[in-house]
Amino acid sequence: MTADFAQRHLYFPLYDTIPLLLDDIGWYSVTPQPIAAHIADRCQSDVIIDAFCGVGGNAIEFARTCERVIAIDNDPIRLRLARHNALHCGVADRIEFILADFTEWAHRRIERNLTEPQASTVDVIFLSPPWGLFGSPRDMAVSLMPGGPEYLSYGKTYPLSAVEPIPGDQLFEIAHKITPNLAYFLPKNVDLKELAGLAQTLDAPSQDGSQDQERQREWVEIEEEWVGDKLKAVTAYFGGLVAE
Repeated sequence: MTADFAQRHLYFPLYDTIPLLLDDIGWYSVTPQPIAAHIADRCQSDVIIDAFCGVGGNAIEFARTCERVIAIDNDPIRLRLARHNALHCGVADRIEFILADFTEWAHRRIERNLTEPQASTVDVIFLSPPWGLFGSPRDMAVSLMPGGPEYLSYGKTYPLSAVEPIPGDQLFEIAHKITPNLAYFLPKNVDLKELAGLAQTLDAPSQDGSQDQERQREWVEIEEEWVGDKLKAVTAYFGGLVAE
């Protein structure tokens, strides 16, 4: 954690002036603040879901650009830390924190949308799931999360199947049933062909408004996320988030 602590101002610029808290996984997983702020600008909307909020780095930035943030995480400790950090950043009133597994929560939401057509709308979903274990046996002993150890320098292409808790393409399909406006934060060496393929194979409602589904090609915009001279990750934007 020493190297990550040395970069604390990259993760939270006000780390030394307000009592922010991170756990061990949080140090590995939190998105650098300049990247989180940029993604939040791109995702400006009324209601956004941060599907894997962790210690709250992205959720805090979303609260500055969106009217309401639904921050979900399946770890009660990290969720408490996220709430604590949001409170001390002055944005907790715009964030609803939910202790849940996102995939289970999403399935319930999809069922609710079918039975209650007038249910509140979700404008955007931000997906920054655990990137999974990938690399040498030594790396397998470490939780490899977004912003974590530089396991991405091995020259290997990162497959969507390595995403946790379920393969990345399945996670995408579940989220897309709630809204087509998705931002997907992934490793810098993600398989771009697989990533582009998500947009090419989406199911979309037919033009006549019937319940039948038809295959429809959509656009995807893939953006590199740099901090200084270091490429940290990529963000793929889908639906209405694609720049005109």
